[in-house]
Amino acid sequence: DPEMETLSNRLKDYGKAATKPRILIAKLGQDGHDRGAKVIASAFGDIGFDVVAGPLFQTPDEAADLAVANKVHVVGLSSLAAGHKTLAPQLVEALKAKAANDVIVVVGGVIPRQDYDFLLEHGVSAVFGPGTNVMDAARSVLDLLEGRLRNS
Repeated sequence: DPEMETLSNRLKDYGKAATKPRILIAKLGQDGHDRGAKVIASAFGDIGFDVVAGPLFQTPDEAADLAVANKVHVVGLSSLAAGHKTLAPQLVEALKAKAANDVIVVVGGVIPRQDYDFLLEHGVSAVFGPGTNVMDAARSVLDLLEGRLRNS
């Protein structure tokens, strides 16, 4: 697939300028729906990201600890149980409290469009709702990483 090859090559180029992009896929709160998170973790790994798959039912503080311990560049919060408006801002704050405010937070899952602005105003860098193409999501995450690298 030419699109995947292009994205994989961009990831390799990013890895030459910095370290290979590492993403934590996090499931917070009482959301036990993990199939989507597993699909995203597998796809991002296939594309060339280093992927850390977090356990189910984490608190935002536990996810922030895992992000810091694994030196991730991005936390991808998967939300299918309507906790995103509470949990995503708490995750952003937990990362800041651990001096990890350079970690990019993105949210994906069943996110109503009317919640996007709220999430973006509370420190989330991108929101991926139902039906988002995985390649488009990976491209967006890489765009965010490259932008962060250019501005550092």
